Amino acid sequence: MNHNHANFQARLDFIRNLLLERFGADASTEAKIDPIQYDPDSPFKYNNFVYRITLPSPPSAAGNNNSHEPRQPGTTPLPADSKAFIMRLTNPDAEGMHAHARVENEVAVISLAAAALSGFKPHVIPSVRCCPEHQLANYLIAWLSGKRKASLPRSEILKALQDFQLPSSIEQYGGVTFDGAGQIVSTAMTSVGSGPWHLYEDCFRDRLERALRQADVNPYIRGWHANGVRKRLEAFVESGVPAQFKALESRDDKTIFHADFTPDNLLYDASTQRITALIDYDFACILHPSYEFLRSFSGAGGQFQAGRISNPMAKMWEEELERLDVWRPRTMGGISTVADVDAVLRCILPWRVTNSDVLRMQSEAVIRKCRDENEAQLVGLLRHLGF
Repeated sequence: MNHNHANFQARLDFIRNLLLERFGADASTEAKIDPIQYDPDSPFKYNNFVYRITLPSPPSAAGNNNSHEPRQPGTTPLPADSKAFIMRLTNPDAEGMHAHARVENEVAVISLAAAALSGFKPHVIPSVRCCPEHQLANYLIAWLSGKRKASLPRSEILKALQDFQLPSSIEQYGGVTFDGAGQIVSTAMTSVGSGPWHLYEDCFRDRLERALRQADVNPYIRGWHANGVRKRLEAFVESGVPAQFKALESRDDKTIFHADFTPDNLLYDASTQRITALIDYDFACILHPSYEFLRSFSGAGGQFQAGRISNPMAKMWEEELERLDVWRPRTMGGISTVADVDAVLRCILPWRVTNSDVLRMQSEAVIRKCRDENEAQLVGLLRHLGF
């Protein structure tokens, strides 16, 4: 059976039990549970399993709205008239996701983003209603009223995220969580499994070193020891990374990093021509503003790679950012040197040679061809950087 579908009934049972616990027997037995964007035959592991839950009546009608229960940090009560909401269950087998503080990180980032975008009407950040303390449970959020996906991310949203003053309790780069007093503080980065870091540069150095350790156990890459590539990589990590970051201006700045700021994660109401939601904070964290341009905006203005924006919509995107004076690659001195470091990081663990789902779908010949092509690209990058 497909790895995603193996526990399908177990997830439904978990949801029914959770509804029984929070809203009573009627809600549990009569609720409608609809999987969202779920393909039982998908060859790729889902990061989360997402469901729309529709209750037979608002929880408050049966006196089960839990309004007097202590709330966890970052959550708000379910509105009295709510009958529908979204439930996300994290997939413990998701590729490249680390369980430590994963749920807390996402809820904390949503709290920060909600504060940053509080002036937007309608509100574009989902409200977290509860965070069940269970290894499978992610969180409940209010149902989002988007009609269709947006065609271009709004520069106003990016501007608000950049300008937001982070709480002084967030002292480092990386993930965020809640401390015992409910303050948002720094923690490990969900997509990396390590951190936090005092310096933006340290984030890259740590990730490069971890990538090399992972490359050591990959049967195709074998640590990039062939042809002397590994020694060149180690020299780059040791002396090249610090040199690259010297050119980055304002390198101590921190901002909310969404990590997947694309049309797929924007909901749009055609009748009002307004974005109604920015969703999916799975990889979100706190990093330098440059990193959003290195990892986001695919299909929506382009990522910044190899010293340029990699998308034909770049001119339109640049004009929109310039209109609002958003901090962007053209105004970030030194971003091209950081982009080079990020390019090396991407090349050490090429997706088509390391992702377990992709490997199953390719022949040995194709995998080895991809590996050799990637080595050539990596060697070219290192030569360009003087290593």
